[in-house]
Amino acid sequence: MINRRDFLASSVLGAGAMALAPAFNQAFAAQGAIAQPKRFIFIRKSSGIRPHEIALRDFSEQDKARDEKKEPLEADLDKHELPKWLRGLDAYKEHMTILQGLSTKMSENIHWSFSSVMGCFKSNRNTLSAIKRTTIDFELAKLFPSPFGHVELSFADGRTGIVDGYSAPAPQTRNYCYADPETARQELFKSVLNPEAVSSDNDMLSFLQSREGLKVAGVQEHEKRRQELHIGSLEAIRDRNRKLIEISGSIARHLPEIDEVHANGGNNASTPEKQAAMTDVLVAAMVAGLTNVVTYTIDDLGTPITGLPGNETDRVGIHPLGHDEAFGGVPAWKTREQIRISHVNQIKTIIERLKQVPEGNGTMFDNTMIMYFPENGETHHGVGSEAPFLIMAGNNCNLDISGRYIRLPYLGNEGHKTLGNWYTTLLNAHGNPIEHYGDLDPEMSRKKLPQTGPIARFIA
Repeated sequence: MINRRDFLASSVLGAGAMALAPAFNQAFAAQGAIAQPKRFIFIRKSSGIRPHEIALRDFSEQDKARDEKKEPLEADLDKHELPKWLRGLDAYKEHMTILQGLSTKMSENIHWSFSSVMGCFKSNRNTLSAIKRTTIDFELAKLFPSPFGHVELSFADGRTGIVDGYSAPAPQTRNYCYADPETARQELFKSVLNPEAVSSDNDMLSFLQSREGLKVAGVQEHEKRRQELHIGSLEAIRDRNRKLIEISGSIARHLPEIDEVHANGGNNASTPEKQAAMTDVLVAAMVAGLTNVVTYTIDDLGTPITGLPGNETDRVGIHPLGHDEAFGGVPAWKTREQIRISHVNQIKTIIERLKQVPEGNGTMFDNTMIMYFPENGETHHGVGSEAPFLIMAGNNCNLDISGRYIRLPYLGNEGHKTLGNWYTTLLNAHGNPIEHYGDLDPEMSRKKLPQTGPIARFIA
């Protein structure tokens, strides 16, 4: 039997890997869309990224003081050593941005952000009525259409199968997501693996119908509107499935292979094994042209962590780690660092795989942006005053940020930028001229400081 990595090396990344994708994207693209779409991968992590953890350790004394005081600062990454947990990306510094100082107070913080960090609104403990707008990932997916539009993956709370997601295709509407690698593979490549199921109501359609209660009577007005949206989405999915069946032979060339340990939800797989398999599916789906936008909740406070180097026999709890509880005699800070290293390993794999796939005059990675960020703010009990972003962007990125450590003015100061400004920047740079995306920051509003629009100097 061919193992997963040999299969990807010989099939997904082979000489004919891109024979399908450009034509496939054009077939599903909106009129006037470019032949080579931009791609976006949002990777959400829990329990914060502490600003000092992602800061450059070899700053000059002057720059270190400015950084610790949270004063504006820029530095060239090629002149500095990365923190230990980021060194797996040393070879890709030219594509890296460490962005410090974005505030996220308009979304939920503390332990969880739920949908709010993707939509810049308060989530009211994850209620449907609080989902205020289409989340940023779905907005970007509209600009670069694909068969699946947007794909959501999640290892949150150790769930398996098809479950509630955190992204939102519309107000008061919750997305679905794939919670284990086997389910993601089966659903994304179902036109190859089980075409008969695609022809009928597959598991995902059944999930949407049962969870959203499309035939329930006596619901409130916003619920009726939500149901109407889902009825339309179900019909769109069926139409997409018919098209996928027609070209299933081409999709088959990109089918990822995953190990048997991931069968039936992969309860016996270690966390690194699960992450590697999900990365295989993510990359294969992008190479096959099935999606241009992926949101990946790589962990949350309920995600069981097993098989970490240094804690191989422990079942590590992210929540106790946030309260500095040690596991297996390993200090909490060191285990948190090892968790981040395991995340960076997946980012590195995505970059390396996409760099091997030809596209236009370069590779698929040239048209890809990966964002890794804390979904709940700057620490375990985040308050949203800042949320560090690690950004890896290809050469055709529409932003002028790569190769730099950037600290923006701190919250409440002139020139400060919020998560809403960052998302507005992404949209404006890629074809959506929205004036401002997301809710405004209350402290900036109290001080009557400007806070709408993109971060103009970031746009190439």
